[in-house]
Amino acid sequence: MRICARLDEEQSKRLEFLRRETQASVSEVIKRSIDRYYEEVAQGHSLAAEIFESTGFIGSGEGPGDLSTEYKRYLEEGWSSKQGGH
Repeated sequence: MRICARLDEEQSKRLEFLRRETQASVSEVIKRSIDRYYEEVAQGHSLAAEIFESTGFIGSGEGPGDLSTEYKRYLEEGWSSKQGGH
């Protein structure tokens, strides 16, 4: 894949610094940068999933199949049974 990118002056200086310091081509610097950025972003996604799982935010539960439409009835039944059927 060919890439054409517009860089501002600071980004151009950074790219040239990386190329000079590593003796790598511009293409190699860009490839390494993409790989490093990918790892950073991918790790962030897996960390978020781990946090949700460890806190119990992601999970499943059991209940009636019609709970989403009949929740008011189930609440009333629950409250009624706690109040002794009143």
